[in-house]
Amino acid sequence: MLQRITVHNLALIRDLDIEFMPDLNVFSGETGAGKSIIVDSLMLLVGGRYDKSLLKFGEESGYVEGVFGFENSEPLVDMGIDCEDGFFIVTRKFTKDGKNEIRINGKTTTTVMLRELMQHYVDIYGQNEYQSLLKITEQRKILDHFVFQKDESKLLEHRKIYDEYKKVRADMQKLGDETARAQRIDILKYQIEEIKSAAVQAGEEEKLIERRHLLMASERIKNALADCLECLDSDGGAASSVSDSTHALSSISSFGEKFSELNDRLRSVSIELDDITESLKDELDGMGGSERELDEVAARLDKLRALKSKYGTYDAMQKFLKSAEEELDVASNGKDIYDALCKKEAELSKKLFNSCALLSDMRKRGAETLKNRILTELADLGMANSQFETVFSDRPSEEEFDKRVTANGFDEFEFYLSPNIGQPLLPLAKIISGGEMSRFMLAVKLITGDLGQIETMIFDEVDTGISGSVGLSVAKKLARLSRGHQVLCVTHLPQIAAMADGHYYIEKFETGGDTVTRVTPLDRSGMIGEISRLSGTKGVSSSSDKNATELKDWSDDYKSELSGTH
Repeated sequence: MLQRITVHNLALIRDLDIEFMPDLNVFSGETGAGKSIIVDSLMLLVGGRYDKSLLKFGEESGYVEGVFGFENSEPLVDMGIDCEDGFFIVTRKFTKDGKNEIRINGKTTTTVMLRELMQHYVDIYGQNEYQSLLKITEQRKILDHFVFQKDESKLLEHRKIYDEYKKVRADMQKLGDETARAQRIDILKYQIEEIKSAAVQAGEEEKLIERRHLLMASERIKNALADCLECLDSDGGAASSVSDSTHALSSISSFGEKFSELNDRLRSVSIELDDITESLKDELDGMGGSERELDEVAARLDKLRALKSKYGTYDAMQKFLKSAEEELDVASNGKDIYDALCKKEAELSKKLFNSCALLSDMRKRGAETLKNRILTELADLGMANSQFETVFSDRPSEEEFDKRVTANGFDEFEFYLSPNIGQPLLPLAKIISGGEMSRFMLAVKLITGDLGQIETMIFDEVDTGISGSVGLSVAKKLARLSRGHQVLCVTHLPQIAAMADGHYYIEKFETGGDTVTRVTPLDRSGMIGEISRLSGTKGVSSSSDKNATELKDWSDDYKSELSGTH
């Protein structure tokens, strides 16, 4: 759960540090005081998008930091985050140029990774989230969560069959019918023969390039070798002169060590020159090559490069050859393999249909239970005349179900609602109002919240369009929800404020030519004063604070009863 949040230079907030209660936390304040800024701060901590307009005007940078306690460490471990102390810290720094840096326990991460992690710990419900409930995909997630959360073995078993079915269908398509196989066999044989007949060797292209370079410069090389031999091996050449010098020195080498050393050195030079001369002769004698060989090398290079453009490098070509030979073997025995796949596909199809039918039955039973629970919750929330149904499309036949089957089965369904007597049941998106939407969302979360492991639930504008006895019902629902989860709620209703375990008053004021939002934790006296203000009678009725006190006392008694029975 969220233990503490620290905010610096976000919108109208200069510096803010709030510690939260583990149950129901309520934010209230005058319109425009900055309640939405608190929600923006929380959104940033769970992976919401940062916009540079959020930075406090005139500042270079800011940050939001949240300290979260947790019971489930698995998501953190999966991300490689150290979490031995039972809590983790999310820090999000941002600058005026729109850049932001995210760290979890000091480890740098991305917005996507932060969002993926925090979905396991925090749910935020604002206007955008209410709108998401209008999407059929979201409705399907809600029902499946309700039906399969406690035991998803049948769903997992179905997905295993579905994956196997898809693989068999893919293998059948890859193998193709008899005509397609015959065409494929021809292509494979051609490709295999083309590669094998070329007999490409590892490193051959590099050797050919080197040989071509040598052949193109053969005349120049021959001339250079001949000139060098002329200088060394002709009468009076370098080799002959060094040999004569050696004879001259050898005649005096006995007259001193210096002469003997010089003679030995000169003899070594003479031997080396003789060796060089012989090597030059060998190179010159071995200088073959012709225009014909040059043409042959060029043609071989063209062939290798053509193969390379089709099949890749030498290693890739060998890999392709092996794969093609294996595929040819399968295709050549295609009829037997295809028949076996057809048989397996028929068996899996039957199993898959039965699995889809089982899931469908489970969903429909679950949908009936969900319906009754939602109607009960809606009745408590002032929508007692509502009708609600999960409307399923007709079940497909076994012959055509594969057109609709997915990893979740073949069901197609949508939530239908009639909020008032005399109104027809219609898709949620076509009939529900804003106030009804917030109550419907609360009803859903009250039901599904007990099934999940989300520790912190944040509600923004959950009391939109409601008041009076309905407001009290919403307050009671939030209090009930907060006995199993940490709940943070922005409200304008005194009934919800009275249920708060922790109450935070948001106000805007001017200081030093600047406008700043401040959040103040309220004690019991402050809570009663704020409840009185929210009721609209503070300063008007002498009994306003008395009524607020009575409401607070009643709310505390209600929560005590919940704690005793939860």
